[in-house]
Amino acid sequence: MATLSKARRLVVKIGSALLVDRKTGLLRGDWLQSLAQDVAWIKGQGANVILVSSGSIALGRGVLNLPLENLPLEQSQAAAAVGQIRLARAYEEALNPYSITTAQVLVTLEDSEDRRRYLNSRATLETLLGLGVVPIVNENDTVATDEIRYGDNDRLAAQIAVTVGADQLVLLSDVDGFYTGNPNENAAATRFDVIDEITPDIEAMAGDAGSGLSKGGMKTKLMAAKMATAAGCAMAITEGSVLNPLKSLENGSSSTWFTAKLDPHAARKRWISAMKPRGRIVVDDGAAKALKNGKSLLPAGIVEVSGDFGRGDPVAILDPSTRRLAQGLSRYTAQEADAIKGRKSSEIEATLGYPGRAALIHRDDLAL
Repeated sequence: MATLSKARRLVVKIGSALLVDRKTGLLRGDWLQSLAQDVAWIKGQGANVILVSSGSIALGRGVLNLPLENLPLEQSQAAAAVGQIRLARAYEEALNPYSITTAQVLVTLEDSEDRRRYLNSRATLETLLGLGVVPIVNENDTVATDEIRYGDNDRLAAQIAVTVGADQLVLLSDVDGFYTGNPNENAAATRFDVIDEITPDIEAMAGDAGSGLSKGGMKTKLMAAKMATAAGCAMAITEGSVLNPLKSLENGSSSTWFTAKLDPHAARKRWISAMKPRGRIVVDDGAAKALKNGKSLLPAGIVEVSGDFGRGDPVAILDPSTRRLAQGLSRYTAQEADAIKGRKSSEIEATLGYPGRAALIHRDDLAL
């Protein structure tokens, strides 16, 4: 079973009902301070941390004195616009005493589903993590109308975990794990400590959403678990309303862990290699050797480009004898790749007329 102290890259999802007091609509300041302590502790172990936080609509609702019941779409978007500012500021103030810099990242599920936007999101998050920043990710509820009506941050957190290659995902919720039935309705329902495989029987046990402030029910948590574990990321569901909820999880508080079969790196490589290539790139001997040694593909090593591919599309990489060497996700279109082939990375801006990325295919997006 996973332990947080061993995490290399951790994504934590925080539900609205944990962050915002249901009756007053105010932020639970003491709880947020304790979470900040936990984040500082985990970063002190050498791990990267990303927080996927609900709460913008709940906070904005309180500021605007809107009712607790379901809001019309326009009022939900207005509440989100007001709440997003307060949510970002709250995390900044909570983590600042630990010299932790925060960043607000607003996304939608579409950003992970479109390959071009996926690469942009991945590059931004990777850069932030490399700089020691804790990104605060939230659904962009001011524009994602479908997600306000039907969406949830459980699946969003799982997609963020997949995007950054996280090895652990924790859903801080209003329940302490996955049960055989709804424990509020069935006294005989029992909690799973560990789930190694999500079977049809497990799926049949999932219920619907519980609290009025949070939208994620067990069905969405199970969907998140399937997504995360398939990408090599273990996932935990635990009750998060206690102070220092991550430390409590590490110390054995009630939870359910969903185990992953592969590590994130291997799972990502398998995903890339299984895609249907949209084009071909032939490289020279030097580039072929560099790729075998785990390096990125630079424009200077490219001899030939064929096909019609866009940014984020999979392309086959061939050695000088046109034998298949690898497959990867291109950071440039076919036309751009053809224009910069054989050139140094420092010449990209002069060639294309705008600054680009040094590597045409980054090593993290390559599968040999």
